[in-house]
Amino acid sequence: MRLLRYALLISASSCLAQNQTQQLTLAEAEKLALQNNPRISSAKFEAAAAYQVPTEYRSAFQPVLSGSLTGVRADSGSRLAAGGLNNPVVYSRIGSGLSLSQMITDFGRTSNLVQSARFRAEAQDQASETAKAQVLLATVRAYFGVLRARAVLTVAQQTVTARQLVADQVGALAQAQLKSELDLSFARVNLNEAKLLLADAQNGVAAGEADLATAMGIPGQTAFTLADEPMPADPLPATVQGLLLEAVQNRPELARLRLEESAARTFTQAERALAFPTIGVLGAAGFVPAGQDAVPERYGAIGINVNIPVFNGGLFKARRSEAELRAKAAAENVNDAANRILRDVRVAYLDASTAFERVGLAGQLLSQAQLALDLAQRRYDLGLSSIIELSQAQLNLTSAQIANASARYEYQMQRSLVQYQIGMLR
Repeated sequence: MRLLRYALLISASSCLAQNQTQQLTLAEAEKLALQNNPRISSAKFEAAAAYQVPTEYRSAFQPVLSGSLTGVRADSGSRLAAGGLNNPVVYSRIGSGLSLSQMITDFGRTSNLVQSARFRAEAQDQASETAKAQVLLATVRAYFGVLRARAVLTVAQQTVTARQLVADQVGALAQAQLKSELDLSFARVNLNEAKLLLADAQNGVAAGEADLATAMGIPGQTAFTLADEPMPADPLPATVQGLLLEAVQNRPELARLRLEESAARTFTQAERALAFPTIGVLGAAGFVPAGQDAVPERYGAIGINVNIPVFNGGLFKARRSEAELRAKAAAENVNDAANRILRDVRVAYLDASTAFERVGLAGQLLSQAQLALDLAQRRYDLGLSSIIELSQAQLNLTSAQIANASARYEYQMQRSLVQYQIGMLR
């Protein structure tokens, strides 16, 4: 049944996608991702469930009231001869009543369990923030990935057009015996390479749109018109030190691990309290409307119960040691995550700096490649060079055009990664 529902959903969304092209800005894409991505919804449900655990533990502080209805038919003079230490006499009777139990104190065990559960619930909140940041990062990178793929597609289309023109011109000259068949062969090879580049670029656009649709939680939508995004107005800081401090303060993964460490330490206190007694009040009262003469018509009792742990095969000691060791492991997890995050921030900063430099260098490369192609074309038209020189110049121009088209979006993608690494992409 579930598979059928998924199949119908995919079919309906595919039909819709064929008829509609969705227009988006980056802000709208991020909003859709936050609304529709199931990973965010799952994390929110997990956090909501985690907040129920403190209430579960806190219920131990509340009185427990239960009702009972008992009917017994016993042989005359029956006695329980084995299996119990209570009163062995069994009377025929019908009775009803209420039982009440109330814990007075367990010397901090329950309160520590409640506090530990609160820390874990808050840690789950941070896990939700992590999922949100990861979804936003995937959306932003997919958005710029589509823009980059379309820029490359434009270059590929222009390359096919330019090389088709050259192939046609060389073909006409070859028919007039002004160019050799070798020149025509090279021109056709260059054209076919351009067509292969075009096919790859078309596939890249389709794959990028699929990634974007998945990140936004609408996998059936496969056609988008994306608005271009301006370059970031604020430059990268001169040094990475400030970013490192922001990452340590803001990353939700670190906040989650710190809360889990606090939860583990509080749970250790709860496990230590197992060695202390528990004190509670017990009460029972009721009526016996029918029964043997030895059973009174009503009953009632109240008492205090003290449970003192004496020996349980080392269970409590082992549980306390386990909790202490897990708390130490949680502290080391915080240190390990901090080290990895600092490394990731440094790498992201270096990649973004390099990507920014590539924007300017790619523009210079494109200008030089275009100039080189113009010179190579003139030399070839004058018969001063071979088709190989022209082909190499065409290849260099295509590579420069792709690098120039990609550089801007690569930088924007790297900037979004820096924002994620310092915990500001939320």
